[in-house]
Amino acid sequence: MAKDNKNPNKKPKLNPYWIYGIIIAVFISIQIFSGGFGESTGTQTTPAQFLDYLEQGQVDKIEIVNKREARVFLTKEAQTQAPHKNTTSKSIIPSVNASPNYKFEFGDLQNFEKQVNEVIQNNNLDTELVYETEHNVWGDFLLTLLPFVLIIGVWIFIMRRMSGGGGGGAGGQIFNIGKSKAKLFDEKIDTKTSFKDVAGLEGAKEEVQEIVDFLKFPEKYTALGGKIPKGALLVGPPGTGKTLLAKAVAGEAKVPFFSLSGSDFVEMFVGVGASRVRDLFKQAKEKSPSIIFIDEIDAIGRARGKNNMSGSNDERENTLNQLLTEMDGFGTNTNVIVLAATNRADVLDSALMRAGRFDRQIYVDLPDVRERQEIFEVHLRPLKKEETLDIDFLAKQTPGFSGADIANVCNEAALIAARKGKKSVNKQDFLDAVDRIIGGLEKKNKIITPAEKRAVAFHEAGHATVSWMLEHAAPLVKVTIVPRGRSLGAAWYLPEERLIVHPEQMLDEMCAALGGRAAEKVIFDKISTGALSDLEKVTKQARAMVTVYGLSDKVGNLTYYDSSGQSEYGFTKPYSEKTAELIDQEISDIIEEQYQRAITLLENNKDKLTELAEVLLDKEVIFKDNLEKIFGKRAFETPVLNSEEEE
Repeated sequence: MAKDNKNPNKKPKLNPYWIYGIIIAVFISIQIFSGGFGESTGTQTTPAQFLDYLEQGQVDKIEIVNKREARVFLTKEAQTQAPHKNTTSKSIIPSVNASPNYKFEFGDLQNFEKQVNEVIQNNNLDTELVYETEHNVWGDFLLTLLPFVLIIGVWIFIMRRMSGGGGGGAGGQIFNIGKSKAKLFDEKIDTKTSFKDVAGLEGAKEEVQEIVDFLKFPEKYTALGGKIPKGALLVGPPGTGKTLLAKAVAGEAKVPFFSLSGSDFVEMFVGVGASRVRDLFKQAKEKSPSIIFIDEIDAIGRARGKNNMSGSNDERENTLNQLLTEMDGFGTNTNVIVLAATNRADVLDSALMRAGRFDRQIYVDLPDVRERQEIFEVHLRPLKKEETLDIDFLAKQTPGFSGADIANVCNEAALIAARKGKKSVNKQDFLDAVDRIIGGLEKKNKIITPAEKRAVAFHEAGHATVSWMLEHAAPLVKVTIVPRGRSLGAAWYLPEERLIVHPEQMLDEMCAALGGRAAEKVIFDKISTGALSDLEKVTKQARAMVTVYGLSDKVGNLTYYDSSGQSEYGFTKPYSEKTAELIDQEISDIIEEQYQRAITLLENNKDKLTELAEVLLDKEVIFKDNLEKIFGKRAFETPVLNSEEEE
């Protein structure tokens, strides 16, 4: 029965190529039956033979076609003679007109006519001489039509290719330009990342896990009258794991997950961005409940009216307006959650950031020492490492590193170990990787004079000495005078990870940074350009003390820093010229005071500074142990605590 039911609905499919074939066959038939083939039959001969037949009275009619070809029709008696029996046309295709017996082409028409007329007059023949002009109408028509057919065919081919083969909906539009470029992830194939692969980020992970729970068990939250949030914005520095969190959500949610970048909406054609936003939300609503992830949303979410320097970019603003409407407009529903990531939250439009659109802003900060340890454990899984490798030590050696930086350290350490032919990755490989990433590639073959090398040694020894003498300066880990990257020497410190910084701590760090130039002044009584990076760092710190943190007595408890990024001062300063002079003078005083402090410290410990520099010249690389031999135990040494555990 089922088979019988299916048969009536089955209709033969009409292939468009059949239609093309029928049209071509019709044209060929018209060409054949128009007389183009039948009348051109006949045995080929020469003008001389023709004149012989004409003199013998065997020719009944001569047809001159288009002034270049002669067709010869013999008399009935001549056709029965032996030489001419096979000249009659036996064409498969029947023709209305009689076929010629012979045909040939002649040269000049005037000479040919003269010869024929002379033979007819001399022999008193009644041979008929007629003229014909033939036109192949359909052939000429087809030749005229051919260029247009080719142009239309090429155009259709291009249209089909550009539109992705046609199709319904947005795919059928010209160039497929208005269709969303979002990639739909299949949770069984595409998304292998889970929350187990995301180390650290405990607070952020809890927030996004709750979003996954909303989608899995909505009744748990809606039973109490709550509403599922519309969106969550992941904000934080580059490399902290914002996109990784979104991948984990895609892997855990078990719902359709649309992923695209903010720049995918931007196109050279007007109205395309808004069209793609509409299409994206249309697809997401059709597959709801679903998640949309927009990476680098600042590409389209920048505050409106801020980019008038190059003329108002209406296209980007139209795209943003459409996004605002889709997220929380007149006709939206609550089954689509929007995740977005950016490291430029300060430039986003306030309408995009309000509750009801992005209900939650999840700040993904740089990991602390405990979180770095967890991140190391994740990235060390695939590596063949030594059993005794201290992960806690690695976490402490990488302050300020993001998750992406730690992944890079692990990969670089594995490459260094492989380059050295080792069977496993050890502690030294990781230290070399950190040095490589922070300082750059080691350049042992760089040409440097003994005088320059001595100056660099005292410069780095000055940093080490001053930092050792000051309470709040970061403890030293390693000093080297091997050129690395663009620097001729470097000192590695292990800074304490503080949540609050006091003025004396900042001043001690500035003094330690100026220790290099101070050592040059104390030992050689002259200074060099080698302190450029130190001066840059110190100037930024001093300016921050005065203009950002309000730590200057003369300027007072004022800040000229705007954390929102909305009040852009442009070409004007937020303070008067008199205040600007005061700020400049205060910055200069702070730096000079710390410079003199460093000089005093080094003059009091000149012999130890010289001893340390000589050891550095001899070994090129020294560690904390070498300083302890010269200076003794550091007076301010305290047990290392995780600063994150303290309030």
